[in-house]
Amino acid sequence: MHNCAYDERSQNNNGLNMTLQHSTAPVLVTGASGYIASWVIQKLLKQGYTVHATVRDLNKTQSYTHLEQIADSSPGTLKLFEANLLKPGSFDAAMEGCEIVFHMASPFVVTNYKDALKDIIEPAILGTQNVLNSVNKTESVKRVIVTSSIASTYGDAIDILQTEHTSFDESHWNTTSSETHQPYPYSKVMAERKAWEMAEAQDRWDLICINPALVFGESLTPNTQSGSVEVLQQFANGMTLLGVPPMWNGVVDVQDVAEAHIRAAFNPEAHGRYIICSETLSLLEMGKILREAFGPKFPFPRNQLPKTAFKIFGPLAGFSRKFVELNMGYPIFFNAQKSKDELGLEYRPVKESLVEHFQQLLDDGVVKKYIP
Repeated sequence: MHNCAYDERSQNNNGLNMTLQHSTAPVLVTGASGYIASWVIQKLLKQGYTVHATVRDLNKTQSYTHLEQIADSSPGTLKLFEANLLKPGSFDAAMEGCEIVFHMASPFVVTNYKDALKDIIEPAILGTQNVLNSVNKTESVKRVIVTSSIASTYGDAIDILQTEHTSFDESHWNTTSSETHQPYPYSKVMAERKAWEMAEAQDRWDLICINPALVFGESLTPNTQSGSVEVLQQFANGMTLLGVPPMWNGVVDVQDVAEAHIRAAFNPEAHGRYIICSETLSLLEMGKILREAFGPKFPFPRNQLPKTAFKIFGPLAGFSRKFVELNMGYPIFFNAQKSKDELGLEYRPVKESLVEHFQQLLDDGVVKKYIP
């Protein structure tokens, strides 16, 4: 039985032509094998939905076996489709008959890119455009949830000085990133802007953007690539032993991010953008939480190095002087009140998520026990 807190609410809202009670229409999730997307699919299947899920390559069964296993023990139904973000029309078949589309796929991350525009920025914009072109062709679609990023709201930590209440909220946009400075955040904000531009050009479907902070917590699959894994690996491999930069991150548990997607999809009143963030932690605080949980077996950072040290040695560690100048020494905060008020989210303390996530990386052999 589908049990959803929004059923009563959607029945009271007669003016809406959205069948947001448990409709029999399938829902589409793009980028289905991803870290957050896997949790969204798990929640949808448990609630009895038919989920159309797209993956890059159906031959790579290891990327989606975990989803098939979840489907086997859930009331919902999983249908897999192959789709390529950069190929026009490639989402048409998967989208057929769907009322809700979760666009969660992002282009393949190129770490040592040659050309930021061609390798990072254009694919991000094109992928979004492609999926939304399919939405425009598919009459059944009523609402689209796009997984954006906190990086769409600010570019550098120093931007916090321009905010009225020393915190970023949904009214803030990243205007400081560019092709040459912070191309990754730039690709996120340009893709989100493209989504809003396309949503505003029509009136059949509405758009909601989810802007999560740095995401931690248990993964449903052992082969997850996410920004948080890189941070945890650097903590474990001694790269931060001498000390961490004075930097802060908004952080959030992956299951809270998945829940935000579901609530944004099925709550008729949901609208606009939602910052999804539980709290702010410095790199040093993260190191401290992990040291308390895992003891001295790992070279977790014990101190914070001053900004001046990174100005001198930063370029050796891959931090440009400009990056150091604009991103170190500025604690940043995010206001997630809108997600609490409108989606009813209650955030889990990220301390537990961090510890769980690190334990999982250990169990999966992603980080090795460190014996000095």
